[in-house]
Amino acid sequence: QLQLVESGGGLMQPGGSLNLSCVVSGSMSDYHTIGWFRRAPGKDREGVASIFTYDHSTHYADFVKGRFTSSRDSAKNIVFLQMNALRPENTALYYCAIARLPIARAAPLYKGGYGRWGQGTQVTVSS
Repeated sequence: QLQLVESGGGLMQPGGSLNLSCVVSGSMSDYHTIGWFRRAPGKDREGVASIFTYDHSTHYADFVKGRFTSSRDSAKNIVFLQMNALRPENTALYYCAIARLPIARAAPLYKGGYGRWGQGTQVTVSS
């Protein structure tokens, strides 16, 4: 049974950076996808970024391209979301989730392909 725990959120000024961590307990293989999703006030949960564990290729939503980067520490089963140049509109509860690669490959930012979720970490961007 895989479990995921997010951390690293908090309050940050606009333009600042945060590094979110997703610690995976259990046997995460090289053929999974780790996704990052957000739920902003008044919005549905939406995809932010994802990383394929077999080749570390990544996908990003348009609203974070050039500012956010996902990476993986394979030895420690940790996936990161480095968030730079934060904006107030990035304020949301951020979740990580895991999917089997064959399910998530075609649509890596689609929440329906992910079966196990963490509880989220709050990111608030405000001056």
